[in-house]
Parts: sequence; structure tokens; C-alpha cells
Amino acid sequence: MERTTKIGLLHHIGGGNLGDDTTFDLVVDNIRRRWPHAEISAFSMSPGDTAVRHGIVSHPIRRKTWTFGYEAADTTAGLKESVKSSAKKLGVLFHLLRAVYSLVFRLPRECGRELSFLIKSRRLIRTFDLFIITGGGQLTEWGGPWGFPYTLFKWVLLGKSAGVKCIYFNVGAGPLDHRLSQLFVRYGLRLADYVSFRDAQSQGLVRELGFKGESRVFPDIVYSMEVPSPVSGHSKKTNQPVVGIAPMPYGDSRGFAGKQDQPVYQEYIRKLAIFAADMVQHSYLLTFFGTDIGVDPLAIEDLQKELWDHHGLVASPVEGVKSVDDILAAMGGMDYVVTSRYHGVIFAHLANRPVLAISHHPKVVTLMGELGLSQYCVDIEEFDPKRLVDTFESMALNAEEIKRNLSADAARFKKELAGQFDSLFPSLDQLRSERAFSEMSVGRTQS
Repeated sequence: MERTTKIGLLHHIGGGNLGDDTTFDLVVDNIRRRWPHAEISAFSMSPGDTAVRHGIVSHPIRRKTWTFGYEAADTTAGLKESVKSSAKKLGVLFHLLRAVYSLVFRLPRECGRELSFLIKSRRLIRTFDLFIITGGGQLTEWGGPWGFPYTLFKWVLLGKSAGVKCIYFNVGAGPLDHRLSQLFVRYGLRLADYVSFRDAQSQGLVRELGFKGESRVFPDIVYSMEVPSPVSGHSKKTNQPVVGIAPMPYGDSRGFAGKQDQPVYQEYIRKLAIFAADMVQHSYLLTFFGTDIGVDPLAIEDLQKELWDHHGLVASPVEGVKSVDDILAAMGGMDYVVTSRYHGVIFAHLANRPVLAISHHPKVVTLMGELGLSQYCVDIEEFDPKRLVDTFESMALNAEEIKRNLSADAARFKKELAGQFDSLFPSLDQLRSERAFSEMSVGRTQS
């Protein structure tokens, strides 16, 4: 009887990002196809959501978890804010009292709770054979040094201390500006048994930070997805070309955990609405969608309001999007895609739709460059809506050539990922074949 291998998969899922959820599902599927007897568990930011959405036993990776949309699952938040608001009226005395409270009470209490969590976590991870930090922009300062960087470091440290093999699997890196973040990332990578990145830029960044160990570069895991060719979707009821626009709440304090700057967000929505209105004037039909169902609906609503208030236009979002299958089906009714998210670009690529990226992060710029589409990538804070229309029209004129190149790239990426999965998770037949070849080679040498 074949021994069951216990595998833990860590990913910061649970907030509604369908790109991250798809990455997780594809790693599970690829491992199970090769190792059908493996017992796989999840380590996530929202174990309850992960268990329901992915049908897998799930554990928390931090003491404070997420609710849908990346909000901290803290039922006392409202009371805390009320008390803090009242105390601030005390002025300087408030800051003095807060410093004393943090030093005397909060710090020892938090350290004690974290130590308890670490002890429980080590007891858990020691029951596994393999621990994988999988895909996505894991090596980033989302939440500060004590967010992603510390979380990944502590789990790898716990795993290695318990004799568990640890892997960083096709992760993205950056930004990493804080020294403490850099330290956590550098030493976490040094402890790992295998490291791979989803692009050369991420690999180069961690090398600059002092990681000199062996590492590899492979495409994003989502490219291993089985996608119908061509993507089928809702039948179009018009001969007019359809543009799918996927905004995101970049800078919005309600739904963006990175840079929060409300004027920047409002300007982004304003310019995107001008672009959308110009698309209508050029006889395109519009539809809106999001690849992060936790927070993107906020941006879609704001964009719709801006279009109506200042341009007198109505455009409807794609309804019922709950999975990547829903997104790909919706793209079947689109001719072009305009998106601000990394996996939005990848989904458009898999659907073989020409894509214009309004980039909020260097990873989007890197991806568009790898696809030979740099001329159709603009900065989210600096783009001019009128020039964006010209860029879009240029893309539309070259649509057929773009689609041919996208199709070839997608097939190549998928093949590279299949080879990586085969290498990391060889089947029993593959192991027997390699053993037979090795024995044959030895025999020839001896003869």
C-alpha cells in the first residue's frame, strides 16, 4: 500500500481575489493528478472561507484572520475605535497613556499570545511531510513587515525546525523597502529546500536583498489551467465590439490595503470614466467586471456613478461572477479587455483576448513586457484618458496578430509548468522509469 504524503499549502487567500484562489486550486489539482494518495491541507487567512470555497481542511496562518474583502475578523473593532476617538480629546496625555499601556500591558500580552500560536503551529506543521508557500505576490510588504514577510518566515522556520521540507513555489516579490521585511524574506528563502519565482524581476529583487541561493523562474501557476479553445461564453446580441473594463479600488481606503490615497483613487475613476465615454462615442459597447470579488465591486459602482453623473451613460456589470470559470465565460462575450489587475491580464490572455493594462504594480508591467504588449500598458496614476483611447485603437488594429502571439505564449507557459510539476511531484511510473534508466546506465558503465 502506497504511503500517504501530507502536504500543507500556504497562500494568503480568503479575501475574494479569484486570481489567488485559482492559483491555489491549480496547485491542488496538479498535485492530486500526480500524487492521488496525497493528503492536502490549506493554510490561509480565512480558514472558514477556504474550507467552503476549496473543499479542503484549512488552518489559520495568523492569529488575526480576514473576513471577505480583507477586513480583519475583529468583533471588538467598533468599540475600540469609539474608545480611541474619545481618548484622543485628551491630547498629549492620550499619547503618553497609550505609550505606557503599550509597553506595560499590550506588548507582553501580544507576545504571549503569539508565542502560544507559534507553539500550536509547530505541533501542527510537524505532522506534515511537505510545506509549500504557493504562488501569488507572497513576498511583499502588504500589511507591513509583520504582515506577509513575518508570516512566511515564521512558517518556514517552524517547518524546518520540525524536519519538514519547505518550498516557495512560483512566488512574486516586491515591494520590499523595510529592512525588517528584507531580513524576513532573505532568511526565509535561505531556509527553504526549493525556491522558484513567477518572473525574473522577482528573482532579481531578492538577489539584490542578499539571497544567493539556487532559484528558478517559471510562469504564473494560473497558466497551467485547462481552458477551452476558443473560450466559449455568452452569445453576443450585437455586431458592435464589446469592451470589458475591470477597475479596482486602487488607493481607496474602503478596499485597498496598499497605498491609500482617496484623491488618487477618485482621479483614477474620473479618467477611466472619460476613457469609457470615448469608447461609447467610438461605437463600442461596455461591460464591467472584477477579478477580486471581495473589493472590485466598490470600484465598479463608483465608475458607473461617475459615468452617469458626468457623461449621462449607463453600463452594466457582468452579473453572477463568483469564480474564474464565470470570468472566462464572460470574456467569451468580449472582444477586448481593459484591466488594472495582474491576474486580469492572465485571464484575458487565457481567453485569447487583446488586453490593455492600467498598471498599479511593477508585476503588471513585467507581465505585459513578457507578452510583448508593453505598448499597451500604462501607469494607473499617470495615464491620460485621451491617449489611452489612441492606445486602445492601436491595439484593436493589431488584434489578430496579438491573439496569435498570445495563443503561442499560453501553450508555451503551460508546457513549462507541466514540466515543473512533473519534476517536483513525479508519478510512481515516472520514478520506476527513472530508476530503470539509472540501473541500465550503471550496468553499461560497469560493463
